[in-house]
Amino acid sequence: MNVKGLNAAALSIRSLSMDAIQKAKSGHPGMPLGCAELAAMIYGEILNHNPQNPSWINRDRFVLSGGHGSMLLYSALHLSGYDVSLDDIKNFRQLGSKCPGHPEYGITPGVDATTGPLGQGIGMAVGMAMAETMLAEKFNTKNHKIIDHYTYVLLGEGCLMEGVSSEASSLAGHLKLGKLIVFYDENRISIDGSTDITFTENIAQRYESYGWQVLQGSMYDYQQIESLVEEAKKDDRPSLIMLKSEIGKGAPTVVGKSAAHGAPLGDEGVKAAKEFLGLPVDKDFYVLPEAYEYFASKKDEIAKKYDAWQKDFEVWASEEKELKALWDIMMSGNPLDVNETFPEYTTEDKLATRAASGAMLQVLEKMYPGLVGGSADLEGPNSCKIKSSTYYAPDNRSGRNIHFGIREFAMTAISNGMSLHGGLKPFCATFLVFADYMKPAIRLSSLMKLPIIYVFTHDSIYVGEDGPTHQPIETITSLRTIPGVQVLRPGDAQETELAWLMASESKDHPVCIMLTRQNLPVYEKADPDWKNTIRCGAYVAYNCEGEADITVLATGSEVSLAIEAAKLAKEKGKNVRVVSVLDRELFANQPVQIKETLIGNANRVVTLEAGIKTGWEQFVKSNEDIISIDTFGTSAPFAKVAEFFGFTPEKVAEKLCK
Repeated sequence: MNVKGLNAAALSIRSLSMDAIQKAKSGHPGMPLGCAELAAMIYGEILNHNPQNPSWINRDRFVLSGGHGSMLLYSALHLSGYDVSLDDIKNFRQLGSKCPGHPEYGITPGVDATTGPLGQGIGMAVGMAMAETMLAEKFNTKNHKIIDHYTYVLLGEGCLMEGVSSEASSLAGHLKLGKLIVFYDENRISIDGSTDITFTENIAQRYESYGWQVLQGSMYDYQQIESLVEEAKKDDRPSLIMLKSEIGKGAPTVVGKSAAHGAPLGDEGVKAAKEFLGLPVDKDFYVLPEAYEYFASKKDEIAKKYDAWQKDFEVWASEEKELKALWDIMMSGNPLDVNETFPEYTTEDKLATRAASGAMLQVLEKMYPGLVGGSADLEGPNSCKIKSSTYYAPDNRSGRNIHFGIREFAMTAISNGMSLHGGLKPFCATFLVFADYMKPAIRLSSLMKLPIIYVFTHDSIYVGEDGPTHQPIETITSLRTIPGVQVLRPGDAQETELAWLMASESKDHPVCIMLTRQNLPVYEKADPDWKNTIRCGAYVAYNCEGEADITVLATGSEVSLAIEAAKLAKEKGKNVRVVSVLDRELFANQPVQIKETLIGNANRVVTLEAGIKTGWEQFVKSNEDIISIDTFGTSAPFAKVAEFFGFTPEKVAEKLCK
């Protein structure tokens, strides 16, 4: 171990971090100053990685869960040879910079996950560690370990206070994810002061109770850190390495204080730090030559390890042609070229769309061998079991069904991590109303452009007796408002199949599929080419003779309701067309000609959805033509609830004929 080189690297990380934050006039110097030695160790001695190929599938992953400390990461990436230049660092937090305020996946080479919302980083790392075990089980052979790497995390008190870290860590311990190693920056400081004011639990005992190995040491002892990592690797449990540290170390004006956390040091503070650390006061963004030399000395070692893996991979590929073909498919995210028959439904059928979803899952799991997932303890009600596979467990890494437990937030973050890892197509499921527990991580799914499939059942007031706590009213709309999230609400079993196909085809955005608990009829489609038309977000499900007086835009379970109401309205002389809107936002963004073709020349457009009116205003001339529910639900058998809120054919027809 080159201690002199590591010291130079740590000093240079401090130099770059404080200057970048000062130049930007914003940022968080506390962690970069306090954890510089660990960052030097991670990128110089611990990680098996290749800065020349940041997306190498068998690299060790590193997640900076406390993403506010981003300059720690950017400095380390720059020094270790990633495509992060000194100019990029000088542009920290500026428009278009490779070094944004918090690490963003896809923006900065070497950043393995978008972090910043505390706690989600450790959740995503659990997903990465799970993915490693799944792919290792599938592709490794007796003579070749194609997938064999670790997932490392750096977090602080803030991440440990957030509930999602508890959820994710609990599951990680249960699953014995031995290749997950978490460094805890134990400085005992938060924004408001010492953590003694809010956070006095015994972290070591907490993680031991989760089933983790807990190790302790100093943030500033290289040999000890190396020894602790080696000890962590010997255990089949995930490891928490608690490293006592000083926030803002090396900056005399703020060291050990909450003031170090989230504000530049100021000109005098930077000067004092440079004098204390022995850095040239008159030079900004100074990197010690020994730091560059240290990382340059690692290039041959990195190249040899990477080349050895490449050669092993080539031998494996030549020996295991079937596995290699499967590898190519899973890594591409494309479906297998298999002749699968989709379930067929007729207008005689009546079933819940959640049931149709479960049937479609059995087809898609054969088409997509990387499709894995499960629910938050609702596998039966969500109809989301892959029947041909077993359950993922410590002694069964081949299982494609995952018991997430009642951990909706962690389930979502873990799914993000599995997708980030590569090679898998994760889905996860729960009741729609519990999407509120998931939205922070769904937001990150979209921000990172991850094609997670979210299966939400029990999608409306038709949940019935469970009442307003379980009847989603505003939830669909709230998901539609997240940029980049696609929301699909199919109206019957046939549309559910198309919704799943559209979701499984996504490669750059998450998709939410909204499904019913109650049975729905399969209706005859007025558009003979509806399977293609629906991909613009909507199609004509029911048409009238001649010009329509009214066009009803309906979603989900309300499509069949609208059709029945249209038939009643016809008896009263009203010509009504019903358009099934599978994806409201996609439909709304179609060219005017397409929207006008589907809506027709109707004098009135009426919208029908068992949820709040927000967002439907764009389609109607008067808000009175929005048939919605703008209060919470109520507890009663679902037919009574529907009648109470006016969601019956008779009451809808009455509104159409007014």
